[in-house]
Amino acid sequence: MTWDEAATWRRGVRGRVVFTNGVFDLLHPGHVDVLAQARALGDALVVGLNSDMSVRRLKGQERPVRTEAERAYVLAALRDVDAVVVFSEDTPQDLIRHLRPDVLVKGGDYTLETVVGRDDVEAWGGRVVIVPLRPGQSTTSIIEKLRAPQ
Repeated sequence: MTWDEAATWRRGVRGRVVFTNGVFDLLHPGHVDVLAQARALGDALVVGLNSDMSVRRLKGQERPVRTEAERAYVLAALRDVDAVVVFSEDTPQDLIRHLRPDVLVKGGDYTLETVVGRDDVEAWGGRVVIVPLRPGQSTTSIIEKLRAPQ
């Protein structure tokens, strides 16, 4: 969805809207855990997806492995995901302010103090939840394993 389409969608959702975000480059069990647990915290889940340009700035020129269109397609096909919105900024701060979710979810590699958007979400009465990460699951580790000599 575009930002405007997502805002219109969000206004039509009855109940709590949950927001999470990330690169979701090579979808793995850790991603699925976070998405499923995020969706369980509300009535609808919107995923903010880093654009290709944003990923390159944050992770280097060899990333992302999959294009933003491919990553959005895979996320949108998941049962727990109700909407996907691409953002080009380095953080989802503006998108969070645009969509005003009721719950903001991040993986356990964050603390409450480091979650971008926390102050905004809490200011409008929402809450922030940190979901524990599945050990040993990361896109970086998958890429390293693929590159390792067999």
